[in-house]
Amino acid sequence: MNSNITIALSKGRILDDTLPLLAAAGIVPEEDLRKSRKLIFGTNRDNVKLVVLRATDVPTYVQHGVADLGVAGKDVLMEHGSEGLYEPLDLRIATCRLMTAAIKGVEPKSGRIKVATKFVNIAKRYYASRGIQADIIKLYGGMELAPLMGLADEIVDIVDTGNTLKANGLEARDLICHISSRLIANSASMKMKHTMIQPIVDLIAKAVD
Repeated sequence: MNSNITIALSKGRILDDTLPLLAAAGIVPEEDLRKSRKLIFGTNRDNVKLVVLRATDVPTYVQHGVADLGVAGKDVLMEHGSEGLYEPLDLRIATCRLMTAAIKGVEPKSGRIKVATKFVNIAKRYYASRGIQADIIKLYGGMELAPLMGLADEIVDIVDTGNTLKANGLEARDLICHISSRLIANSASMKMKHTMIQPIVDLIAKAVD
């Protein structure tokens, strides 16, 4: 059995919040992850390495067992699907809300609507659960522009302060769910490497509390 542990981390804001939790679990990278162009990093523990990925790729690496553990936002996990993944911890970091939004003061449209989002699967499930017929348009960024340019009636996006919406004449409407980052594990790794992984999970849990 391979006795190494690989942990996949999400780039950006989540990374900054994850490093202190790993340090509390006794895992410290050999160099500053935020200043290096490398993607794979050694740590102070010979058998633990870190991989820094785009947030949307973390579940894929963990699902396929290339990484044993990972840190990903609940929004990414809901969009990706959780087959082959175990979610032992809510890390309570990078918290925000996933919401619908539209042009301020404009009445919700009756009948079929157009919705722009990068969270296509979440949006489909959400509108279907409310009995609303919605054509989902996939965008990769700049969601606020879609209603302003007439591409969509509503958007589904992450809302933190809501300032970006306000600046573009939009308002948040319905809360789909509260988002935070989760520690995820490959289901097979959790069984095969349980004696190595569980202590790490326990120490991170202690740091979260």
